[in-house]
Amino acid sequence: MVSENKKKVLNEVVADIEKYPVIGILDMHMLPAKQLFLIKQKLRGKAVIRMVKKRVIKIAMEQSRKKDIKKLEEKIQKQPALLFSNANPFELAQEIAKSSSKAFAKAGDIAPNDIVVQPGQTNLPPGPAIGELQRVKIPCGVEGDKIVIKKEARIARKGDVITKELAEALGKLGIEPMEISLNLLAVWDGGMVFDKALLTIPPEHYVSQIKSAYSSALNLALSINYVTASTVPLLLAKAHSQAVSLALEAGIATPETAPMLLAKAHSQATALKGMMKEGGQ
Repeated sequence: MVSENKKKVLNEVVADIEKYPVIGILDMHMLPAKQLFLIKQKLRGKAVIRMVKKRVIKIAMEQSRKKDIKKLEEKIQKQPALLFSNANPFELAQEIAKSSSKAFAKAGDIAPNDIVVQPGQTNLPPGPAIGELQRVKIPCGVEGDKIVIKKEARIARKGDVITKELAEALGKLGIEPMEISLNLLAVWDGGMVFDKALLTIPPEHYVSQIKSAYSSALNLALSINYVTASTVPLLLAKAHSQAVSLALEAGIATPETAPMLLAKAHSQATALKGMMKEGGQ
């Protein structure tokens, strides 16, 4: 028999699905509680995160009246959670990307960037920690009652697998090299599902594509003399330039071509005069 508490949770999830226009699927696998708390704080007022079991999510979607909401079932992975929001899906994805927080590394993690240790005094007293730091190629020594990093050291490159020894050394130094963020798998909005690959495309990419499309369309319209609000000034300028060139070639005098024709005639006369002088000599 289903408990009253489980029924209550299910009803609340169904109500949230009906209430919010944007519903996302998250994968919370391996997300530390501390980072989840910080991310929730950053998203406050923009999105609501609800962690429920897969079965509850599926039943809630079946009971929902929203068209095609069950398409999100295909995106469920490992340890799912639901995200509810009133925001645009793409703006929401950008906000989630900005809400990442730092975390200590664990053995097996992949370095998101080069990990560089800066020179200076640490909070570590002399002892076994010196050997631990030196084993991961951190140049260090003792000054007074503290261990000191002697010079800058790159101890991991982007994409390297972090070893247990390196993770422990970084922890002792208080360095948090990992960037923890919500894993947004997909978002449902108005009957359409946008997956992670599409949501994480930076806005600059779309701006670049729009500019490129406009430029190509404008060039095509100009090449076929297609009249639009954008091409009229350019087509008129092109026609004017061609008309002036034709008038100059045919020697047709107009208020605009007369000065140019006179300058051309003067140049030709000067050249002819010079030839005559040479011939007279």
